Amino acid sequence: MTSLGAVRRIVTGHDDKALGNIQSDSHLRFEDIPGMPGAKAAAIWVTADGVPTNDNNRSEDGAERIVQGGLVQHNGTNVRCTDLAPGVATPMHRTVSLDYNILVHGELILSLDDGSEVHLKNPGDVVVIKGSMHAWRNPSATEWARWTCVLVAAEPASVGGKFLEAEVKEA
Repeated sequence: MTSLGAVRRIVTGHDDKALGNIQSDSHLRFEDIPGMPGAKAAAIWVTADGVPTNDNNRSEDGAERIVQGGLVQHNGTNVRCTDLAPGVATPMHRTVSLDYNILVHGELILSLDDGSEVHLKNPGDVVVIKGSMHAWRNPSATEWARWTCVLVAAEPASVGGKFLEAEVKEA
């Protein structure tokens, strides 16, 4: 065990009515890294059905690329950092992607369309969103929230034979 606090991992999914829900809420299990004394690591999520990128052979700055499709780069990834002002909420939305969201500073509340909410309070807490309809809210009256997100292009989630497409619900 390290002197650092536990890292919380929330994973979303869908119920049989295609409403986003919480599939699991647990803490990461850190293990020693073989051959690296004093180093520990924990898996957050691993995919094994696609890639590789050819960016190791390009000199262009990936942050300068225009993301085709808004937030999700078709056949690629989008790593972004988001700041949310005190008391502000995003609209409920869904992307056709697998998203890794890591809280860096402040607090966030994740809301799903089944009515569930998860309050993230500790830097390093992570949410894996698997195509679920969701919104983010900063509950603080005074402090900004910041999180880093990795959006990986994915096949749309499917519930009961129906594909769940990208969507933004206006407030």
